[in-house]
Amino acid sequence: MICIMEGHQLQARPSIRAPLAADWALSHGISALTTAEIAELLGVPAAQVSQRLAEPVRRTEWVTPARGLWVPVPPQYRGWGGPPPLEVVADLARFCEVDYYVGWLSAAAVYGAGHQAAQVTQVAVSRAVRTRTVGRARLTFHVRARATAGPVRPHTVRTGPVRVATPELTVLDLTTDILAGGGLDNVATVVVELADDPGLDLSTLAALAETFPVAAVRRVGWILEQHTDVSGLDVLSRVGGRGYARPSRLSPHAPDVGPVDQRWQVRVNRTVEVEA
Repeated sequence: MICIMEGHQLQARPSIRAPLAADWALSHGISALTTAEIAELLGVPAAQVSQRLAEPVRRTEWVTPARGLWVPVPPQYRGWGGPPPLEVVADLARFCEVDYYVGWLSAAAVYGAGHQAAQVTQVAVSRAVRTRTVGRARLTFHVRARATAGPVRPHTVRTGPVRVATPELTVLDLTTDILAGGGLDNVATVVVELADDPGLDLSTLAALAETFPVAAVRRVGWILEQHTDVSGLDVLSRVGGRGYARPSRLSPHAPDVGPVDQRWQVRVNRTVEVEA
């Protein structure tokens, strides 16, 4: 869908009445409007926009994921208080002027991986953006340097393409941020599922791994070797063996005790259960 903020101008036309504005925007392929654009659409001063849209907002015809940003809600989602979060992320990031990608469990879900329904939509951003709720959906934002240049794939939703972390970036983000992935068992389950479908390009994974903590790389390698039939992991083990000689804990949140897997330099400090 078209977002007027991308440079599309409102053509001269009779003003739209506030109760009809959301449906008008949706029918014209508009996914979001600024307060100034709403004011132009309604033919009122910008200071009156909140008052004019108060009742439509109460009816969940509009949501405001950021002050000054208005998102029309399709009728089928009004009972949920707002559209699916992936339909809001790109417009919100553009409005906040940040680079972004959808990552962690939210990216895994796009690829069909993960047994647990994600409670939040996790987004990497180039600078701080506060957590917010849009309808029943909660969006959390995590500042990451790679939000600007990390490898992504476009995922098309109703409102247009959304930047989603590649499977390779997703597994490395998850093994770096175990808690964001719902704990070690859930992270391992997601890594295994991503390796199965859509699959991981090991050369791409190894090249990307150079920019991640060595502990995350070792965890990925150990999980893949222990719980999948993926072959050709030597390219990844060479990256995991760089520099840091001390074994990395499989679980960063468990004591530093247990046997060491010499190939991956991973201290297996707890058992890992992968859901079938």
